[in-house]
Amino acid sequence: MRYQALIVDDDPLARKVLHRYLESVPQVETMGNCCNALQAIDFLGKKKADLIFLDVEMPSLAGTDFVKTLQPAPKIIFTTAHPEFAAEAFDLGAIDFLIKPYSFERFLKAINRFYNGSRQEDNVSLSDFLYFRTERKTVRVPLESILYIESFKDHIVIHRHNEPDLRVKQAINAVELMLSKDRFIRIHRSFIVSVKKITAYSNNHVELGKVEIPIGRKYKGTFPGWEV
Repeated sequence: MRYQALIVDDDPLARKVLHRYLESVPQVETMGNCCNALQAIDFLGKKKADLIFLDVEMPSLAGTDFVKTLQPAPKIIFTTAHPEFAAEAFDLGAIDFLIKPYSFERFLKAINRFYNGSRQEDNVSLSDFLYFRTERKTVRVPLESILYIESFKDHIVIHRHNEPDLRVKQAINAVELMLSKDRFIRIHRSFIVSVKKITAYSNNHVELGKVEIPIGRKYKGTFPGWEV
């Protein structure tokens, strides 16, 4: 399914950048651009949005006050140059808070957070996926294809079944937060593995077919009594 996103920001350049970012994510479609909250109220009276990218400080009505008028509110990702509004934004139920200027990689992290929450509500099947930014393009990665994720000093490598490995400049801790604990498990500071792909394990390592991955000392308590 394609989710409908509305951009609400009084800065034309910010709207343009966000629109360009959204063009790289096929599952989220830009349904409209509004330059203030009052315009957005009128727009939402005619169409329903799944997600709103919302600035905080705007003429006439602040983004945080605008959210309070929405019943029920769509998912909200705040986009602002003012980090001091973060606490209030999350109190209002925001799924993320992007501080301008933000990178495409940071934008993708917010999109993945939105998608993770939406697919749980919509009971999306095991064909769930995440987006990752490689050196030249944005790649849609079905979670079912992931064997394990390996961390290096300044990047991670996503090892996939029957697909080339993906090198991504992202921290393994951030990726771990995006993954369901029912489907993926952290076994080492440098490794996350797919539960379904584990073929055997001992106190010291897990096996994914012919691949053997060590279990870190602090993670050794993960496996006793755990059923593969």
